Amino acid sequence: MLFLLSARPWSPVVAGNTYTCDAPLASTLPRESFSSSSELSSSHGPGFASLNRRDGAGGWSPLVSDKYQWLQIDLGERMEVTAVATQGGYGSSDWVTSYILMFSDGGRNWKQYRREESISGFPGNTNADSVVHYRLQPSFEARFLRFLPLAWNPKGRIGMRIEVYGCAYRSEMVNFDGKSSLLYTFNQKSVSPTKDVISLKFKTRQTDGILLHREGQNGKHITLELVKGKLILSLNSGHANLPSPDAHVTLTLGSLLDDQHWHSVLVELLNSHVNFTVDRHTQHFQAKGESSYLDLDYEISFGGIPGHGKSVAFPHKNFHGCFENLYYNGVDIIDLSKKHKPQILLMGNVSFSCSQPQIVPVTFLSSRSYLALPGTPGEDKVSVAFQFRTWNRAGLLLTTQLRHGPGALILVLNDGKLQLSLSQPGHPARDVTTGSGLSDGQWHSVSLSLKGNHLTVMVDGEAATVAHSLRGRIDSGDTYHWGGCPDSRSGPGCGGPLAGFQGCLRLISIGDQAVDPITVQQGALGSFRDLQIDTCGLMDRCLPSYCEHGGECSQSWDTFSCDCAHTGYTGATCHSSLYEQSCEAHKHRGNSSGLYYIDSDGSGPLGPALVYCNMTEDTTWTSVQHNGSHLARVKSSNGESPHPVFFKYTASMDQLQAIIDRADHCQQELAFHCKKSRLSAGHDGTPVSWWVGRTNETHTYWGGSLPDAQKCACGLQGNCLDSQYDCNCDAARSEWTSDTVVLSHKEHLPVTQVVMRDTGRPHSEAAYALGPLLCWGDNSFWNSASFNTETSYLHFPTFRGELSADVSFFFKTTAPSGVFVENLGITDFIRLELHAPAEVTFSFDVGNGRCEVTVRSPTPFNDNRWHHVRAERNVKEASLQVDQLPSETQPAPADGHARLQLNSQLFVGGTATRQRGFLGCIRSLRLNGLALDLEERATMTPGVEPGCPGHCSSYGHLCRNGGRCRERPRGIACDCAFSAYDGPFCESEISAYFGTGSSVIYNFQEHSNYTFSKNASSFAALFHEDLTLAGEMATLSFRTTGTPSLLLYVSSFYEEYLSVILAPNGSLQIRYKLDRHQEPDVFNFGFKNLADGQLHQVKIHRDAALVSVEVNQNARRQVILSSGTEFNAVKSLMLGTILEPPGADPDTLRAGARGFTGCLSAVRFGPAAPLKAALRPGGPAPVTVRGHVAAASRCAEGAGPGAPAREATRPLAGGAGGSGPTDGGEPLVNADRSDSAVIGGVIAVVIFISLCITAIAIRIYQQRWLYQKNESNIPQTGDNAETALKSEVNMQSTVSESHKEYFF
Repeated sequence: MLFLLSARPWSPVVAGNTYTCDAPLASTLPRESFSSSSELSSSHGPGFASLNRRDGAGGWSPLVSDKYQWLQIDLGERMEVTAVATQGGYGSSDWVTSYILMFSDGGRNWKQYRREESISGFPGNTNADSVVHYRLQPSFEARFLRFLPLAWNPKGRIGMRIEVYGCAYRSEMVNFDGKSSLLYTFNQKSVSPTKDVISLKFKTRQTDGILLHREGQNGKHITLELVKGKLILSLNSGHANLPSPDAHVTLTLGSLLDDQHWHSVLVELLNSHVNFTVDRHTQHFQAKGESSYLDLDYEISFGGIPGHGKSVAFPHKNFHGCFENLYYNGVDIIDLSKKHKPQILLMGNVSFSCSQPQIVPVTFLSSRSYLALPGTPGEDKVSVAFQFRTWNRAGLLLTTQLRHGPGALILVLNDGKLQLSLSQPGHPARDVTTGSGLSDGQWHSVSLSLKGNHLTVMVDGEAATVAHSLRGRIDSGDTYHWGGCPDSRSGPGCGGPLAGFQGCLRLISIGDQAVDPITVQQGALGSFRDLQIDTCGLMDRCLPSYCEHGGECSQSWDTFSCDCAHTGYTGATCHSSLYEQSCEAHKHRGNSSGLYYIDSDGSGPLGPALVYCNMTEDTTWTSVQHNGSHLARVKSSNGESPHPVFFKYTASMDQLQAIIDRADHCQQELAFHCKKSRLSAGHDGTPVSWWVGRTNETHTYWGGSLPDAQKCACGLQGNCLDSQYDCNCDAARSEWTSDTVVLSHKEHLPVTQVVMRDTGRPHSEAAYALGPLLCWGDNSFWNSASFNTETSYLHFPTFRGELSADVSFFFKTTAPSGVFVENLGITDFIRLELHAPAEVTFSFDVGNGRCEVTVRSPTPFNDNRWHHVRAERNVKEASLQVDQLPSETQPAPADGHARLQLNSQLFVGGTATRQRGFLGCIRSLRLNGLALDLEERATMTPGVEPGCPGHCSSYGHLCRNGGRCRERPRGIACDCAFSAYDGPFCESEISAYFGTGSSVIYNFQEHSNYTFSKNASSFAALFHEDLTLAGEMATLSFRTTGTPSLLLYVSSFYEEYLSVILAPNGSLQIRYKLDRHQEPDVFNFGFKNLADGQLHQVKIHRDAALVSVEVNQNARRQVILSSGTEFNAVKSLMLGTILEPPGADPDTLRAGARGFTGCLSAVRFGPAAPLKAALRPGGPAPVTVRGHVAAASRCAEGAGPGAPAREATRPLAGGAGGSGPTDGGEPLVNADRSDSAVIGGVIAVVIFISLCITAIAIRIYQQRWLYQKNESNIPQTGDNAETALKSEVNMQSTVSESHKEYFF
């Protein structure tokens, strides 16, 4: 049985060389080199523990099989250890199934070897004689090794035979005492002009100190410093007076480096590039501009800064500890120092050995761990001192029962502070709180002293309270308990809410007597539980940090957590984006136009970007603004070339590229305005104007043409002002001319710079305006494949999601089960499947055993509708969410394997075994934010077809207010033809302001002849003269203050009618006359005065003689008609003023004569929407508009009660029908561009900028933008200079048709 671990560390001794280092080291050692915690008998001693040894009892077995036993090897000197192997006891039932490997230089202060991604022990043997061999990657250097059994054969006892593999290790050491240093001066010729490499190992028990320092001119320096147990590489470019982020850079690596163990460091300086590595963790830094970290003096100091440095002003401490194998550009610095070479200057006490005093720490492994030590009976004082380090913010540290009476002393860590509580019989407890931030993983010293009536508490040398008034005699307790409480004890501090301390202790003293933990380990002093003695097992779980996207990592003894606030991401490791990946996705969430964050790569490295999403009926536009949307005037002074303008977008270049790559189409409008200024100079066409794209490439082509064809759109169309030129500007006229182009080559967008050089001649001027980047479509959101057989699948390259993996997609099916996605490794795997009709299961294995997360639905998933699945697995947990059902999570096992290792192809829609394949459709498949092109792969795969029809069953609910869902190849469209609303989802209220005497008349006969002849509908037969209506639905919303008012009047050829009016008191009245020979039915719904200037909604539904009326969605009434049950030969619907309708009652006549003044919206009678016909005309209109009727925004957004509506934006001319453009799905980029609008808009914007620059930016986004291809108009924003320029341009421009589009 053979197991292998991976990754070999960098070693300065062997870097670049290949060599073998796998010789057996233990088998050649004498028996005296083996020792143990105990032995079962002399024949079970540690000397018999060599691999394959059969003498004695055939291996080592301890006296008692428990987790405190160990087997130790002394290799005689430090060796490089590359592998270990284990066996059980020969011919026995004794073997170890798992163990911990520890190592040390001096036989004290042991360090646990941690396998990559796991801190748990090594799996051991399954029988007595098989050899389990592990290659240690990375290897380590040590003299002493310890094997600590964790578990063993339950039917036997601990039994071990071992072997260690490796080779000799060469090292040179130097020791600094905290006051000494070493200065190396080198020859200029020995320095590489392009690269500096510094490598070393160090160990120390001090938290701070300078490791190396090198200076240059003007404050330039490089310093490597240990600060609070972390290494900080400081780089100063010497340009501190410049506002550059590279002027001073700090790179931080490592943690808990003051553990008195060796740590490796590698610093590579490659001119402006820096690589910084500490113990296999690397940071890279690339300086911008011309910064160089190699232009320094020809000397470098180690261990301190001689003379405090000429350019370093910060306080610092010299290093106290040892260096090993110190190399500078391949030069052995320690060897030169030992030989007293002239290049080396030693300052202070520098020695060439590393013998530092050993301190024995104690690790409290769990909240149940405790250490009980005897006190000093008979003393009339309490005196305790110790040092601790922990990540836990709370825990019970120390308790003791005082000798006289039930008094007790309790010391706890609470919220990172120390709290000391002293209780005495008959007196209130006295509490002292001191220190802060003590759960930072650093060593903190504590001393307590109680004598007489004085209490002194010291933390890190500072006294919280020098004296407290105490009463009575205080005698030392019999026993002091650190950590938790023994099971048999119910003393002070036990049974409370605080768990026992978890962390490390050292330098414990009681009554001025130091405690030796080794005697505790040997059973000669005190007692303990769940301790590791002679090691500090504290580890930094935030190094490396698994918190992604800038999440902040915090930790405790056994776990870590991520704070994702302000990152734009969520989840246990801040992996999942909070935002949709495109405007298309926002639209199909039912969102309307507005500002949104989009995250194009999902959980990838790019952050969210703020864009404007314009949801139109036909498509969805994404608009990204920049800082140069105003008109830029170009004028050369003194013949100098004007400075180009660089455009900075609201998204980074990487984000922009992701948006563009994801889009189906992108474009950007660029308008040039020229007076005696050309785009191309001379007949040879040499460009004097150009634009720069995303990758800094220069382009001279203009809109509508192919790249590198130096023609404007007018040149291609043959309609330039001067046929000799290909651009209007090239005619160099004395009056203003213009060329407006639309750039649409995705690979070159966005525009980052525009250059116009031909402005040096007298009276020559130029100006340009660049519009926002506009993109539409999402080539991954609708990307889908249909799987037609259970044996068909798509395959893609192996999924790389070692530490974080997320998979998201849509599916629809009628099958009861099937595998969506599968990827296999040797033992690891990941799989998503429809396990049952109402169950989706996410399963995987990363080496800890199979883990499953299942979401169950109350309704089946195989309903042939789209369902969204998102699964995530990280080092903390696994989660699965389907649609809007509650997310299911499964925590990852503590200290288990973390890396998902896959090697097969990724299978989509099936498995490698061609079993349990998926039947149905999969869409928008993304893995870790990267979209897979299912359609492209499906075109070449039998049994799989690209695309998947049928979206209305899933997204049809987005079409509201009577809108009908229409299938499209990639998505849906909402048909609002039979709705009183408009917009992408028929949600935009169509409203109109009616002035005095105005009216809208909708003729049903004309409508039926025009519309229903083209639409086979059940409504087609409703409006013929010889047919009747057995029922109808009518809706409207209104806001007015006038009474009486006519809200709606529907007439027939037979003098039958429906009228909805407001009576003189403002109450709602509905009158039905369905028989011209009878009086009308009059229903007065006296809810309240509805003429109060507020918006009110009315819904009327008639079914034969039963009429239901709903007002403001809550007040409902039902009445029975007596005049009839059928509405015969409907003729027309009238809003506003009507004159003497035939057969109408007097109240309707009075209301009709007065008409309606105010705002009407959402008017609908059956399928007819009269306001839409009037305000959104197209084709032969059955509408007649008289008087002042103006399109309005939503009635609810108008003025207050009694005020006229101010939302009117477009008056309609009187006469039959109205005219105006419809929204053809073009992006709305700029408002009305007529000359007067330009001047007024510029003045308004300039005034508004002077009032509030921030509000302007928001306003620009909030206004819906209009796009038109007009080559002679100018955008509307700018400063006063622009205003004058625009006025001049407009006066000299020829009058052209001005297209308008109205947003809603």
